[in-house]
Amino acid sequence: MMVTRRNPVIAALYLILNFFALGGLYLTLNAQFIAFIHILVYAGAIMVLFLFVIMLLNLGDVKLLGDKISSRKIIAAGLSFGLLMELIYIFGYARTNLPASRFERSAEIGTVEYIGKELFTTFLFPFEVTSILLLAAIVGAVILAKRKLD
Repeated sequence: MMVTRRNPVIAALYLILNFFALGGLYLTLNAQFIAFIHILVYAGAIMVLFLFVIMLLNLGDVKLLGDKISSRKIIAAGLSFGLLMELIYIFGYARTNLPASRFERSAEIGTVEYIGKELFTTFLFPFEVTSILLLAAIVGAVILAKRKLD
């Protein structure tokens, strides 16, 4: 629905609905932490920013934003339908032929405890490098903001 809307604000609202649906898919994969963080970050923070930018742009005449049906759109619709059929086949095949132990392991991976354990044991060095990089970016932003005020 998001792609078919001509009004950008309504399209952004449908994108929020899409993010909630993706969060539901994460829940079906037993990735509770990722589902809730996805909804908080994308549907909560980033989409509010998108909506503010769209509203501040004041795009004016919405009719100018729409395109007529072209051969590219027909080809894209055909490829999308083919991809959908392929995904239905893959997921239908995967549910009947995968061992049960793989699904039991996925229930453990999505928990907060597992993510925290992996973050602070296996991925400790990249985690610390990222935190130092973010700290340097914040200090740089504060210094640049101070220069502009003076």
